[in-house]
Amino acid sequence: MSDNDNTGNAGNIDTSGNTPPDADPSFGFATRAIHAGARPDAVTGARSTPIYQTTAYVFEDVDHAADLFNLQTFGFIYSRLTNPTVAVLEERIANLEGGRACVCSASGHAAQFLTFFTLLEPGDEFIASRNLYGGSITQFGISFKKLGWTCHFVDPRDPENFRAALTPRCKAIFVEQLANPGAVVVDVEPIADIAHAAGIPLIVDNTVPSPYLFRPFDWGADLIVHSTTKFLSGHGNAMGGALVESGHFDWAQNDKFPSMTKPDPAYHDLTFYETFGDFGFTTKARAVALRDFGPSLSPANAFYTITGIETLPLRMQRHTENAQAVAEFLEAHPAVAWVSYPGLKSSPYRGLAKKYLPVGCGSVFTFGLKGGFEAGVKLVESVNLFSHLANLGDTRSLIIHPASTTHRQLSEAQQIAAGAGPDVIRLSVGIESVEDLIRDLDTGLRSATAD
Repeated sequence: MSDNDNTGNAGNIDTSGNTPPDADPSFGFATRAIHAGARPDAVTGARSTPIYQTTAYVFEDVDHAADLFNLQTFGFIYSRLTNPTVAVLEERIANLEGGRACVCSASGHAAQFLTFFTLLEPGDEFIASRNLYGGSITQFGISFKKLGWTCHFVDPRDPENFRAALTPRCKAIFVEQLANPGAVVVDVEPIADIAHAAGIPLIVDNTVPSPYLFRPFDWGADLIVHSTTKFLSGHGNAMGGALVESGHFDWAQNDKFPSMTKPDPAYHDLTFYETFGDFGFTTKARAVALRDFGPSLSPANAFYTITGIETLPLRMQRHTENAQAVAEFLEAHPAVAWVSYPGLKSSPYRGLAKKYLPVGCGSVFTFGLKGGFEAGVKLVESVNLFSHLANLGDTRSLIIHPASTTHRQLSEAQQIAAGAGPDVIRLSVGIESVEDLIRDLDTGLRSATAD
């Protein structure tokens, strides 16, 4: 565990007499996005967080090394576990989410794996929204089965569907806010109540809104996962993932979580929840899952993500403004059958968006073409400013036809259920001049529907 991993801000004590912006809740989001977790380098005075491109760290003496390996003190051992650059990113994300601690990983999928490996035993189950990124549906529904974990998918539009799907072996509920690809707004608060009544945590994938638009912990979530590759990094140049812990879930309230409440033989029978309390889950995820499976975030990618987060508030404002204008344009276009964007007056999610997303509804959404599958293929091949690729959250505007790409591994029925049917186009609206984006889409739509 590192000095900067948000475990009590042990490595971030400010001796200057000034209150650090990650310790004072009166500082605004934009200030914390720039300063949280970071200090000028103690040796060189470098103001930007350096890239600590090193694999290992010198111990003070044998006792210091033993204390580190026994988890009796915090510090750096080996960059598969902790790295000073990555530690700054972890504390910054935890701060912006209002969480207790964070552990970063090589990708969003890796963060999900660390989460469920720490939660589940073979034979355990969990419930997930069926409106998820296609890769998450495959990870949960197919790959996790090989580990003995079963996922039950439900329609998230009615929170009671989660209650109905509960079984004695269920250990968590998982939802994605502004669910990719269709920008589905999930009613998180009652789902959190259902999870807590069952004594299990609610996990929210907050990749698409980012903490600037939505903070799941404020609405009852217990764990948050991110693909930091997307809006947090924001420039399409750095892969990464994050797992954030609220610090509020009582892992000892029942016997469902032995990995947290029973002695761990790998650490001299240490009990993670008893020893580390409100940051026990992320400590276990790092000390066991990250240690043993190794999906570590590189310090270079952490540096790019830290830099990206500094402009997150500015970017998200522009993203959402542009997306609103593009959605309104598409809704009025004769080649478009429907638009699924929560900011539109016609959206069935408009009321939930006002509750959960008052600042803006994000920039990722879908629309349907009257020409179906073939028109979708033609559109993505006809635009010029929009980039046809499998990503989102970039400064650049992106377009994809999910049925032929991100969701192609699903059956047509699964595609439709996930909001990625044959006629669906997904946009990730960037921060370019919106007039140029609208002109590019209009040209592409005319080409795609031409006889």
